[in-house]
Amino acid sequence: SGAPSTCRPCACIGGSGAPFNIGEASVTRASMRLASGEVGHAMIMGRDADHARLAAQLDAGWQRDDWRAAIEAMVVGPALTKQEEADRRSAEETEATRVDFFTMVRGDE
Repeated sequence: SGAPSTCRPCACIGGSGAPFNIGEASVTRASMRLASGEVGHAMIMGRDADHARLAAQLDAGWQRDDWRAAIEAMVVGPALTKQEEADRRSAEETEATRVDFFTMVRGDE
């Protein structure tokens, strides 16, 4: 079942320094056991219990050799393609608004 809760995402100073909390985020966690015994887990940002349950079910199904290829082809592949397209569009929009700053040196400064 999906259970809403909060978590405290952490980061590290400089990527490898001391960890620190960067705030709180609402999350929904779910675990699901298939009739064949595989257990899937998911943690989704927000409070969408159906989304968390579906992700946990996909996680459990992906553990089965006979389901993995279908999940990769029908879910994972299309999701990655969609994310790559969104990233490309975002990069193009960012590049279109780029401003190049430069500093002129005066005299002996």
